[in-house]
Amino acid sequence: MSTHSALPSTTSAGPEPAPAPAAPPKHRLALGALAATMLMNVLDGSIVTVAMPAIQDGLRFSPAGLSWVVNAYLIAFGSLLLLAGRLGDLFGRTRMFLAGVTVFGAASLLAGMATSPGMLIAARFLQGAGSAMSAAVSLGILVTLFTERGERARAIAVFSFTGAAGASLGQVLGGVLTDALSWHWIFYINLPVGAATLLLASRVLPRDRGLGRHAGADVAGALLVTAGLTLGIYTVVTLGAHGGSSGRTLVLGGLSLTLLAAFTVRQRRARTPLMPLRILRPRNVAGANLVQILMVAALFAFQILLAQYLQNVGGYGAARTGLAMLPAAVIIGVVSLGVSARLIARFGERVVLLGGLILLTALMALLIRLPAHASYATDLLPVMLLAAGFGLALPALTGLAMSGADERDAGLASGVFQTTQQIGMAAGVAVLSTLAVTRTDRLLAGGTPRSEALTSGYHAAFALGTALLLAALAVALTVLRPERAAS
Repeated sequence: MSTHSALPSTTSAGPEPAPAPAAPPKHRLALGALAATMLMNVLDGSIVTVAMPAIQDGLRFSPAGLSWVVNAYLIAFGSLLLLAGRLGDLFGRTRMFLAGVTVFGAASLLAGMATSPGMLIAARFLQGAGSAMSAAVSLGILVTLFTERGERARAIAVFSFTGAAGASLGQVLGGVLTDALSWHWIFYINLPVGAATLLLASRVLPRDRGLGRHAGADVAGALLVTAGLTLGIYTVVTLGAHGGSSGRTLVLGGLSLTLLAAFTVRQRRARTPLMPLRILRPRNVAGANLVQILMVAALFAFQILLAQYLQNVGGYGAARTGLAMLPAAVIIGVVSLGVSARLIARFGERVVLLGGLILLTALMALLIRLPAHASYATDLLPVMLLAAGFGLALPALTGLAMSGADERDAGLASGVFQTTQQIGMAAGVAVLSTLAVTRTDRLLAGGTPRSEALTSGYHAAFALGTALLLAALAVALTVLRPERAAS
């Protein structure tokens, strides 16, 4: 067990506490820098979705190759988060954060200048690496800056808003920039934002020195976990092209699991483990990460497949698609910033999470009945408003996932939470999109009209998304436990 005292929990199940004193101005500026970088990272994962047709035409991507504009980013981001989080604990979280923002900015410039598919894919991989370096330590920095329960709840709400609303905002911004300028600008837009964030962060983030190499420089463990995650995410994101039962998928998936199992054994025996397994020992931490995988995988159907429905079935253009998704981003922002922290302080994270998951399950269930010729006002707008559940669920999950971290492991806990988010996203991309395409192709082969076949394919994905959210709700009910307010 750690000899360091645990960081205070944000959870409360009693009466609403007295208002907390305002955080120092420097801390608020630091939160702004962390949130701005998180927003860039999340935007970059979604901003390309509505620009994909323009990228394909501009660089002459093959249909199979185009998916790697997304896959390259996902693989680098998801596989490096855990390593980056621990290295931040060892050598300084602020140092890792600043290096990540720098790498991300340079890679964005290369992506915007890309003149060939290979150049863009390489730049996207570098973007994912830079995002992993900054995102992995962001929550670790946040929870060490904001130690009072009320302050931290509000800070997590702001930070979570950037993650919850960023995907929808990315679709809006991607559509507008692509239509008004060109797809290159979805990457160039990162340069001024990244430069300003880097300047601010270098002045306001704490200058932590880290624990030093002796505290956990497990090179063998780092190689095992990075290789295992890279191979696992690669297997998942290529599932649609090769099938879940193919020999290639089974071999690569088995090898990934073997590497990750070897990593777990290594962590039990290593004198200075890369990831002390105590970090997942608290029931709420492990449960929150599992809920996140299920929830994020399901909500891929909302964030991406609904956008595809609007374009492929509804005939929306890129900008119109982004604007159609805007109410979801607005309601998520209002709930995250204006409501979630107060509800968490009053009722506790578990209760707020359950409420958010119920709203999200209703959202996904409504999508199952979406007609081929939908009315925005009656069929789509109610779905957008139910996205408020994401504004409740994500701050609550974040608080639960970080509740068991002590100060020396804060970067690692942050990296674990971000990693499970990317695993959920990769699984959603692979499984839900494959299900939608498979059902659509089968119906098209049987002579079903294209709009009806596409809609039925999306219905299948939305139904599976509903089942995943019901599973997340079951885990939250049975695994997570309310915590008493700190005395």
